[in-house]
Amino acid sequence: MRRAVIALAAFLGSVVVLSGFGAGTAHAQEVEVFQGQLRSAGQPVPNVQIDVATEADAPVGTATSDAEGRWRIEVPAAGTYKISLNVETLPEGVGLINPAQQTLTVEVFAGNVRNVQFRLAPGGATSVQKPPSKLSRVPQLIFEGFNLGLVIALAAMGLSLIYGTTGLTNFAHGELVTFGAIVAYWFTTSWGGLNLIPAACLAVIVSGMFGYGQDRWFWGKLRKRGTGIIAMMIVSIGLALVLRNIFQIRFEGRTRQYQDYNALEGIDFGPFTANWKTMIGMAVCIVVIVALASALLFTRLGKATRAVADNPSLAAASGINVERVIRLVWTVGAAAAGLAGIVLGMSQGVRFTMGAQVLLLIFAGVTLGGLGTAFGALVGSLIVGLFIQLSTLFVAEELKIAGALLVMIVVLLVRPQGILGRRERIG
Repeated sequence: MRRAVIALAAFLGSVVVLSGFGAGTAHAQEVEVFQGQLRSAGQPVPNVQIDVATEADAPVGTATSDAEGRWRIEVPAAGTYKISLNVETLPEGVGLINPAQQTLTVEVFAGNVRNVQFRLAPGGATSVQKPPSKLSRVPQLIFEGFNLGLVIALAAMGLSLIYGTTGLTNFAHGELVTFGAIVAYWFTTSWGGLNLIPAACLAVIVSGMFGYGQDRWFWGKLRKRGTGIIAMMIVSIGLALVLRNIFQIRFEGRTRQYQDYNALEGIDFGPFTANWKTMIGMAVCIVVIVALASALLFTRLGKATRAVADNPSLAAASGINVERVIRLVWTVGAAAAGLAGIVLGMSQGVRFTMGAQVLLLIFAGVTLGGLGTAFGALVGSLIVGLFIQLSTLFVAEELKIAGALLVMIVVLLVRPQGILGRRERIG
């Protein structure tokens, strides 16, 4: 046990050193920016003046929208500013839908790029239309729910495989999500200023190494010493708190955005609207999930993983290296969680609590689909994501997660083993 504790301390120390290097050089490159794109009836609106002032009305900067309707203004420091649209520079026949929104009070955090949108329409306020019906929102909510479900599924498959092969309910899995997002951010800023795509690839590799290191020098040693599952679960809670506080100290509490592909306009895909960043993120999630599923079904290591999940003792007796399989599961599971964090950070921003906030949804997807089954985690996560978004038709936005957990409870009362789980005899 003493060796395991020493190994964990050394491992966390390396995390602190690496994160300190990233945090120590990031501040010099931080810039606070307001930006946006002016569009009316789907068309860009150029040559419109945008003014930025402090809360005391002291002028800060001015910009004019370009041919694509885009504008951008850098401000000297983080804080709250007044963003105004000069209506006199609007072209004839175009006006604000809500004239009261000519001046917006917006806050920008240190190092962030804040998008500001002015709603324009032909004829201005006279073009105000009735709010859309609930039924018209369904296609958009289904798309958003499917997108969220894929991100949850990507992280949940790793968590489910770890539980299936080791029996460990890892409460530190959410920090693997945060780790991937933060490392990708550092690769785009202080660690070379890479474009997001190569930065994401490197961050996924580093996340996999992080998972390998956890099992190689900590969890594996606890297993060899015969540490009980309950004790290891409690240790995972403590590890989650330690990592979360390290992230908070080194990354600080504010939300940061990936600078690449940050302000993309929405594109109409029939009944729903999305941008290319979201579509590519979903495509990556689908490709990775299909690749993991295919590996589990058709490769030798995948079959060995399923054998270990079914019966570790029998798998060991048949010649399978159980420890090697578990280490592989930890590596792949951590890499998948890191990728999920990057995709989530592209839409919601990167912050030190992002993994903790999504952990409950990951557990809901795993439990609903069936503990220990990767395909169950996929099905359960998609259901959770869809229900969360569709529930906003009937409940407040703040209550949508609670509604999803309520459905999980109801389903488990009817089918305790989950959708794809197997019944187990107790006693």
